[in-house]
Amino acid sequence: MANLIDTLIAKATAAYKTVVLPEGQDPRVIEAAKIIASKKMAKVIILATPAEIPDKSIFAGMDVEVIDWTTSELLPELSNILFERRKAKGMTEEEAAKKVKADRLFFANLMLKVGKGDAMVAGSIASTADMLRSAFQCIGTAPGIRSASSCFVMDLKTPAPNGENTLIFADCGVTPNPDVEGLADIAMATIKTCQSLLGKQPHVSFLCYSTKGSAKGDMVDKMRQAAELTIQRVQEQGIDAIVDGELQADASMVPSVAAAKAPASPLKGTANVFIFPDLNCGNICYKMVQRLAGADAFGPILQGVAKPVSDLSRGCSAEDIAGVAAITICQSL
Repeated sequence: MANLIDTLIAKATAAYKTVVLPEGQDPRVIEAAKIIASKKMAKVIILATPAEIPDKSIFAGMDVEVIDWTTSELLPELSNILFERRKAKGMTEEEAAKKVKADRLFFANLMLKVGKGDAMVAGSIASTADMLRSAFQCIGTAPGIRSASSCFVMDLKTPAPNGENTLIFADCGVTPNPDVEGLADIAMATIKTCQSLLGKQPHVSFLCYSTKGSAKGDMVDKMRQAAELTIQRVQEQGIDAIVDGELQADASMVPSVAAAKAPASPLKGTANVFIFPDLNCGNICYKMVQRLAGADAFGPILQGVAKPVSDLSRGCSAEDIAGVAAITICQSL
């Protein structure tokens, strides 16, 4: 059976979109571009100055374009887009032009904004904070989503008790302490991620130390209310997903436990999407599953942004970058 990344590479290859890799100063990005192009996964646009990539012949025969964003003919158009988006915040035309010319992340995000690329992957050098700031200011959040979030796709070595081989955990990388509305935003964005990446019906569990009122407390109330709000949104938008909460982890993914603890739950222990109460819980859990169960953890995958943008670990390899590119391209489908 093909692993998750092989499946997503095949899906991306069939779609053949354009992915922008802005960190052309990083040798790992150069190698990743070669991997993506050699697999015919996508057209690749790299942002780099002539000093960073002096010899473009290294991409001979590959569908790779190198753009020096500091002198690009796109600068006036992209600067104007940024100015229009940020003038209410006090940004001047001169400041917008200076920012786009100075910051390759802004240039890359604005390329997506105007349709010059379908997906963007960066973060091998840039910080997550810089990634989020540029995406918010240039692209903004998706319709109906107040704030962006992230998720990890967990590719399990051994299936979960409910038979699932791939689970999605959110939010494990961006939002420290979401409120009820924030949790619902995270859930709605993760539902879309599940549909685009896994191609299956999302079964969403709002995790808690309580199952259907077995305990009392503010956290219990928050998770129950977030589940209720998400159910309302799913129904209003006609989305094909099953949502429930508050539920303990075992009642979420072990059918026999669900039958005993939550017999009326529509999930019946079949969850494949897990919404955590806060970043603390989510980050701890994904790392424990990764290290103790030997799962492959892909992420943090940014979601809730109007265009597909993915962050990278600064310790990533060229192969990691290519894998995240496959995920991000599939988010654009």
